Formats: sequence, C-alpha cells, structure tokens
Amino acid sequence: MPVYHFIYGYCLGTTFLSCIFGRLIKPTMSSQPVVIVGAGLAGLTCAVYLQQTGREVLLLEASDGVGGRVRTDLVDGFRLDRGFQILLTAYPEAQRLLNYSALNLQSFRSGALIHDGPDGWLKLLNPLREPLSVFQTAFSPVGTLRDKLTIVSMLRQTQALPLDELFRQTPTTTLDFLRQEGFSEGMIERFFRPFFGGVFLEDALRTSSNFFQFCFRMFYTGDAALPALGIGEIPAQLAARLRPDSVRLNTTVKQVTGSAVTLDSGETVAASAVVLAVDASNAARLLGRPAPTLDAFNHTTCTYFAMPEDLKPTVQKGHKLLMLNTKRSGAVHNLAVLTDVAPAYAPAGQSLVSVSTQGLDRVDEATLSAKIRQELGEWFGASVGEWRHLRTYHLPQALPAYGPEQATAGVLQLAPGLYQCGDQSAYPSLNAAMETGRRVAESIKS
Repeated sequence: MPVYHFIYGYCLGTTFLSCIFGRLIKPTMSSQPVVIVGAGLAGLTCAVYLQQTGREVLLLEASDGVGGRVRTDLVDGFRLDRGFQILLTAYPEAQRLLNYSALNLQSFRSGALIHDGPDGWLKLLNPLREPLSVFQTAFSPVGTLRDKLTIVSMLRQTQALPLDELFRQTPTTTLDFLRQEGFSEGMIERFFRPFFGGVFLEDALRTSSNFFQFCFRMFYTGDAALPALGIGEIPAQLAARLRPDSVRLNTTVKQVTGSAVTLDSGETVAASAVVLAVDASNAARLLGRPAPTLDAFNHTTCTYFAMPEDLKPTVQKGHKLLMLNTKRSGAVHNLAVLTDVAPAYAPAGQSLVSVSTQGLDRVDEATLSAKIRQELGEWFGASVGEWRHLRTYHLPQALPAYGPEQATAGVLQLAPGLYQCGDQSAYPSLNAAMETGRRVAESIKS
C-alpha cells in the first residue's frame, strides 16, 4: 500500500499533501492495473495473489464465465463438468490456495475397477489408503506380486525427492520408465495404460516420466476428489475473492502491444503489466506467432448419460472407483458414476455416468453415444438401453502434450511488463496452472 494511504487515509492522502506542498505526490505504485487476459485457473490465481499485495487487477475474459476449461454446466438438473475432471487434494498449490472445506470435497476411493474382457472385473486398491485391502491387492490378478512391491518402491522413490528436483531429472517416456522399473507387460496393459492413459489423454504413454512420477505421487498420497457442486466451484471460489469490478466477461482481446491491450470493440486498456493467461493457441494469436499444430495437444471426448437409480447394475453400486477398460480400441476407455461420489451432480432418483473416449478427431454425438451404449450393454446388460444421453463434450485441446522433449521449465516473462502463465508454460495440470499464476504474481510484485 502507498505510504500516504497509510498516514492520511485512502481518500484524502494525495489531496492533502498537494494542498500543503502545491503539487501532487505520485504514488509509489502505478495507478494502472495489471491486465490479465483470461480468467481460467491460472489467471484467477495470479489475480488473487496480486490483489493480496494491494495491486489493482483487471481480468479480461472472452467467454461468459470464469474457469476456462474448468467449468460446470447445469443441464436438466445435472451438473456436467466440461470433460471428466478431478482435483488431486495432494496438489501443493491447491493446498496453498483453496479452501477445501468450502468446496465440500467428495472423494473417490483410491484404486480402480478394471474391465478386462473375458476375465471380467478386476479390482486394484491402494493399501496405503485402505490398509485392510493389502491382502486383496497383493493377490489381485492385476499384475504380479513383484509388480505390487515395485509400486511400493516407486512410491518411496518419488516421495523422497522434492518436487522441483523430481522435475529436474532427465526424462524419458512413461512407457520406457515403467519398463525400466521392471513392471510386467501385464501390469502395464491392465493398469498403467488404461489408468494413466486416461490421466494424460494419450494411450501410447509418450508423456514425460517426470510428470508421471508427479501424478503417481499425488494419486497415492492424497485423494482424487470432486467439489460437491461441480469442478466449476474451484474457479468460482477464486473469483469470489476478487473485487466485483476486477473481472470483465464477454470481452475479447484483439491485440497486445507493449503495455496496452486492444479489445475487439476497439477500446484500448492501459496496463502497468500484461499477463497472458490463455491457452497456447490464443497466446500465439495475441503475440503474432504461428498457431500450434493439433499434435501439440492431447484431446478427449466426454459423454454424459442419465441413469435411473433403480436400473443401476450391481457392479456399479456404491464402489466409488474409476472404471477402466483394457480394450483401448473401443468407445469406452474410462467410466465413472459421478453421483456415487458426489450425489448433488444429479437430481433425486438419477445417477450421472461419465464416459471418456480418446483419439477421436471428429465426433458424431448420436453415433458415439449409440456405440457406447452397445459396448456398455455387454458390460452391464440391457438396462443400458434406458440410459438417456445428456451431452457430449469434444475437447480437441484438452491438455498440452508433454513428452520428454517438452519437459523443460517454461519462460514466464516474455518481455518487460509482459508475462504468461498456465499449464502450457509448465506441465499439464491444475497444479501447474495455479503454480505459474502464483509465480507470475510474485515476479510482478517484486
């Protein structure tokens, strides 16, 4: 806070001093706001931390709401996240910034229920989270006993390293790392590929081994959770901490020139600093750079179904586990009954089913939903025919690709007074979005 605000009060300070000394004393901090382009998690985080230091901020958001990719739509009484998303409670940046109690987090069980074709359903639980499952896990047909012991060893290894040192290791692909660690092909195909393929949104497991180790540590040491009222409650909580006039929705930025931001409307906004908190495609557009190609992103498609509660198959009832499909050529890759975890996602008497499909460049909703019903009918029986298709979200730029060649620290300051933040400048996760937003705020305030 400027010194004259402290001594003479916010409203009278400069006027009083100018009357005495015959001139206006300038504040020590620019009166122009820090303009943040994009009100996703990275931009909101940056704004919250800047406001805590007394800086004026202005977020310019092209869409009709905050959150970017992290939003929830209300459809016929169902809460539909824009793509299947979870919060890992062990994320250090989330622990630092979010009020978990206010989000009323609802947790999945740690583990997975795996559909393995002729072998039916296999269960793998995390004995560190559920100690009574240790014998069940040890003798589960998902992998060998040696595989389970290797998991424990890998967990100790990842926990021993500080996170920044973990990311400084020389990376390889996740698949190569798993083989180097000694996991059997059966364990890779039955668990690691379907589970982490769903996390990375790519089944080849080309993603950097550093990021795999980070995710593995987060999953095993914390909970995978949903805010009771949808993933969109996370950005809503951050936006609620900002002054009401700090966010302008439906405001598209056309160009960034030096410390000035030009809107599509023709309006120019002067800034003390500019932060690009947008995805890689929009950042390239604003900076006049070539747009990234589609292979710079991992994509996914999420299809939601309403299922009458009285038609829920026995295998789905109350287990709170993510369901994986080892047959990755099908339309169903991962499935979750979200209302088993967070009941408020659906109206009374209904369950909400989320089905994730990877590798689709184009989507015909009717064809895809019919194919999903057909496959799940083989899993659960004829009752699947009673499920009602609610909505399909095709997300061609769901996550930035993050192979070993991308696993380097991103540049956050692009030029004097110009910054960027977001997972595209670090690694693909909510944690990275919040971390880069915080780091940019710290750079500006210093």
